[in-house]
Amino acid sequence: MSLQPAGAVAWWRDLQPDSARNRSGDRAALARLRRCATVAEAMQDQATIALFRRCGGSKPWDLPAVALAAAVMAHVREDDPAEPRIARRIGPDSTDKPETALLKPLRFRRLMEADTPDERLTAFRRLVALVSGRLNVPDLAAALLLRWDEERQRRWVYDYWNAGQPTATASPHTEETSP
Repeated sequence: MSLQPAGAVAWWRDLQPDSARNRSGDRAALARLRRCATVAEAMQDQATIALFRRCGGSKPWDLPAVALAAAVMAHVREDDPAEPRIARRIGPDSTDKPETALLKPLRFRRLMEADTPDERLTAFRRLVALVSGRLNVPDLAAALLLRWDEERQRRWVYDYWNAGQPTATASPHTEETSP
């Protein structure tokens, strides 16, 4: 059985203070998780264990992914359902304008190449900071809890570069003449 991102979304919502719904949330848990320097440290927090249970974790090897999710999601302040794909939100407007990306191509590359849970923790926390703590929580939960494999990375690269959209460059059939 794999971890369930929907459980992480519900866990995140329960921790968030919401004065409109008269919910105080759990600010102390959020603060503790924000201060965790490593995934190993986050694994030891009781809020991470609560997330583990809500996501359907059942094996010890599920714990690092859950701790990573807890430590990163604690930095998210607001869900952004308007942009369902995080990689598209942080990517450039077009492939010929990489400077327009919120997460510059070099940092995006580091995110894609992050191997260890602690490297991913650093990279994803930077990502959350760059979007001022506002991004699509279900997409983030899936990226953190589900396997960060070649298929998921391929999808992020595709979305980041907006590969499905044609560019506004000149037609390949036009020829330039020199004066």
